[in-house]
Amino acid sequence: MPICGGRRNTRFPPHVGFKEAPLEKRGKNRKKRADLLLIGALVLLAGALFLWQLASRSDGAVVAVYVDGERTASYPLDADTTVTLYTPDGGSYNVLVISDGAADVTDAGCPDKLCVHMGAIRRDGEAIICLPNRTVIQIEGGETSGVDVG
Repeated sequence: MPICGGRRNTRFPPHVGFKEAPLEKRGKNRKKRADLLLIGALVLLAGALFLWQLASRSDGAVVAVYVDGERTASYPLDADTTVTLYTPDGGSYNVLVISDGAADVTDAGCPDKLCVHMGAIRRDGEAIICLPNRTVIQIEGGETSGVDVG
């Protein structure tokens, strides 16, 4: 007979042919279901935040060039331009191409050329960074959306 509240339950006899799952197995199923619900909720939240961030970004107005942390030049995004940016010691360079409202590094004197493979940037806050040349090319001055993201 099942025990209820510390004493035998005499009012409700056990059901014939009904087997209850062991308590350990029921707990594992509940934990697994809760884990899956939590993972699903986190994936949905991350997707919603990604889409919101993508929709709230605006096109930038200027390309700012920083070498060794100092702003050395800025160029408007609406004017097609090709500029060769030299490091202060003159030992290396980056070729910056601005066309169709986007900025891209098409050639560089650094050994790994990661900055060349980063692709074009056009949105406010995006950047191309060349660590060997200590150069940062960043889009600035876009319309503000009224939301403080950073």
